[in-house]
Amino acid sequence: MLLRCGFGIVLCAMAVWAQKVEVVSADPVFFPGVADSNSPIHWANGKRYVYNSDGLPIRSEGVELGAMRYARATYLLESTVSPWWMEATFRDDDGTIYGWYHHEQYSFCPMIGDRYTAVPVIGAVVSKDNGHTFRDLGIVLSDGHEPYCETKNGFFASGHGDFSVIIDRQKKNFYFFFSVYGGPTNEQGVAVARMAYEDRATPTGKVWKYRDDTWESPGIGGKVTPIFTVRTPWESANADAFWGPSVHYNRELGEFVMLLNRACCVPDWPAEGIYISFNADLDNPKGWGEPEKIVDGGGWYPMAVGLETGDTDKEAGARARFFMGSDSHWELIFRKGQTGVLPFPARLRAKPGRKK
Repeated sequence: MLLRCGFGIVLCAMAVWAQKVEVVSADPVFFPGVADSNSPIHWANGKRYVYNSDGLPIRSEGVELGAMRYARATYLLESTVSPWWMEATFRDDDGTIYGWYHHEQYSFCPMIGDRYTAVPVIGAVVSKDNGHTFRDLGIVLSDGHEPYCETKNGFFASGHGDFSVIIDRQKKNFYFFFSVYGGPTNEQGVAVARMAYEDRATPTGKVWKYRDDTWESPGIGGKVTPIFTVRTPWESANADAFWGPSVHYNRELGEFVMLLNRACCVPDWPAEGIYISFNADLDNPKGWGEPEKIVDGGGWYPMAVGLETGDTDKEAGARARFFMGSDSHWELIFRKGQTGVLPFPARLRAKPGRKK
């Protein structure tokens, strides 16, 4: 909603929810690597480890987000998967790192202009050396639709990708929030799947998509019921859709928070804005509130990173760094039970990138 709030035209969040979030400027922080995807983080040995991906994941380490160092390539051993983007991680109690990647397949469609149109899939990996090298566990999410090579969005002919993964508070299930780029219009958008925690080491065939109020649709080739359905399908030149969900648990609110991009309404996915949604229960896809805009324009891959020791892209408190891609010039301030109107900085914009 656009309102005049005393300082020119800015974006404002009305009292739609009891929860509130405010975007505030902060000293800039930059990740060492190029982030053309979500950038997952885990803690080990008293330090953060962050992955930035642009076709090959780069892992860096440090305590403070503004002082990440030792950026090194991450290797996928004995695998032909390339390129790949590490989009989500989980550190188990014994130090094992489980990860999930976005991989683009280019063999389906001819080159159009100077680029191929790809079909993304989502795969799983595991590491026993704190995430320096990984072993491929196979593809866990794909859409099963024939690629539509005449698509006008500029990048994808179908597929599942641009996602995040988070475990529930009971440590029972992992939830995959992913972008659906093909199939019937009523299946395109942001969808969700889940996998039991006990299946993390052998995930192939163990991920189940949410469809028609059940978790029984296969991860490989199954249909979905989106959380947020596209307004105009991805194959259109004027596609209008939410994509690239990043989800964290917020201790201040006692709820889960989803940040989203919205592409609209010409090819090449221009960033119309950054949106936010809340839900107290990951097992209830219908519980996500209607996304509300918090940034006009902006850049791709919005992500919140908690600031306290142990915080990551998957958990935060009342304050979190707000990244778009590799860059953060802002913080998110979460407050519960606020009323009235909170102003946001006008027309925050960052130069977008894109998987190619």
